[in-house]
Amino acid sequence: MAGTTKIAHIGGGYWGKNIVRNLHDLGVLTTICDTNRDSLSRYAKQYPEVNCVEQVQDVLQDDSVTAVSIATPAATHFTLVREALSAGKDVFVEKPLALRPEEGEELARLADASQRILMVGHILRYHPAILKIKETIDSGLLGRVAYCYSNRLNLGKVRSEENILWSFAPHDISVLNYLMGGRPDHVTSSGEIILQPGIHDVTLTVLKWKSGVMANIHVSWLHPFKEHKLVIVGDKAMLVFDDTKQSGKLELYERGIDFVKGQPVKRDDDVQIVDYEDKEPLKSEMQHFIECVQTRKRPITDAQEALDVLRVLHAAQQSLESQTQTVVIPKSAATFAHPTAVVDDGAEVGDGTRIWHFSHISSNSKIGRKCSLGQNVFVAPNVTVGDNVKIQNNVSLYEGVILENDTFCGPSMVFTNVKTPRSAFPRNTADDYLTTHVRRGASMGANCTIVCGVTIGENAFVAAGAVVTKDVKSHALMAGVPAKQIGWMCACGIRLQTGEPASNQLKCKECGRDYSVGEDDQLVTV
Repeated sequence: MAGTTKIAHIGGGYWGKNIVRNLHDLGVLTTICDTNRDSLSRYAKQYPEVNCVEQVQDVLQDDSVTAVSIATPAATHFTLVREALSAGKDVFVEKPLALRPEEGEELARLADASQRILMVGHILRYHPAILKIKETIDSGLLGRVAYCYSNRLNLGKVRSEENILWSFAPHDISVLNYLMGGRPDHVTSSGEIILQPGIHDVTLTVLKWKSGVMANIHVSWLHPFKEHKLVIVGDKAMLVFDDTKQSGKLELYERGIDFVKGQPVKRDDDVQIVDYEDKEPLKSEMQHFIECVQTRKRPITDAQEALDVLRVLHAAQQSLESQTQTVVIPKSAATFAHPTAVVDDGAEVGDGTRIWHFSHISSNSKIGRKCSLGQNVFVAPNVTVGDNVKIQNNVSLYEGVILENDTFCGPSMVFTNVKTPRSAFPRNTADDYLTTHVRRGASMGANCTIVCGVTIGENAFVAAGAVVTKDVKSHALMAGVPAKQIGWMCACGIRLQTGEPASNQLKCKECGRDYSVGEDDQLVTV
């Protein structure tokens, strides 16, 4: 996986040592930078093949360093990230991105202008339990989500450079933004200063979304025991994630209140353990950063995601200082819509998205951040489009279409949504529309047709003019009428092979990424 990627890590303290371990295990760690000479000496003995330096400039001036990871005090993040981006390095920085939204916005602009990767360490976005919770919510198993609460409590490391809100709460805000599909509309926060003047040791923050969902975040570093618990309450069922348990951390409670003849009746059904993949979140996070450096795709926790968290934190701090006053979270960077484009009331369009000539975005549709919609694009009601999606001219997304992040729709390609259309026998109700799901990173070429009811796998590639009539595997290259698989594609968009495979081990000539074809004929990253 490492290829020619070389990453230098800055800040080898409390959390930095874990990042160092993972980068070393992944074969990309080339340099460790820390101002503590004793710490640096220990690293030199533990990793004798790694260069150890005291000065950040030694890292930034090293042309062999592809990227840097930063785990230093929060107050230093803005300056270090700015210097690293200016030096032409891709950057991973631990949360928070900065201490003020204006600083975060400057870093986001600099990363875009310099075409550098900027990823922020919101580690729970890579936790397999959180991914499972999101999947469960989106499946409708919980019903309508009513409220959530998160407790992150411990008797542990007390900081002097930041309060408990900025130290602990970014994790929970990032997760709740993800689970609820966007940041809240207003926030109220209260807390107590106990140990050090001017630094809150415990806070309770209430977030509210326009959908009606409410969430409570309780954080403290002055608590008798460790508790990391997230509860999601729906009107059909409830989820509890307790990260301090040794096993059975995620539980589904089939409980709630039903109304029978107008009277509330408690439903107290079974509790079941929900299984999820057992993977170390930090390793997954570091693997994702390396992948983004190699393929140049936008990180899941990019600068825009970090800015959403930063704006909520900033509003919570304002509320905290005003002693429980509710603070409305301001809207961020405006979208662009050409004067000839129509965006209906009730349509959600993410920050930085651009909508061009004669396009029409219908109400109840949802368009993510940093998307590009070309000329004469139509988006029907109830369509969902992820972040960083590119939709070229003359494409219509009909009800039932779901496009995940980083997908590409070529000019004049076609989605259908009804299997057996008849003009004389209208089939235009929600039950008639079949779901077409395009997974993250997939590309569909010009003039291809996707027949409704299929799933296009991650990073799949549909050739121009092809007609897809059945599900497509991840990374598959599809061509012809009807479309058949003729090869495999790398995440970076380069074909891995032609004809029949001579080996189950494949390597991308462009980015160096390694793959293996498993016994189930699925392509997996090595």
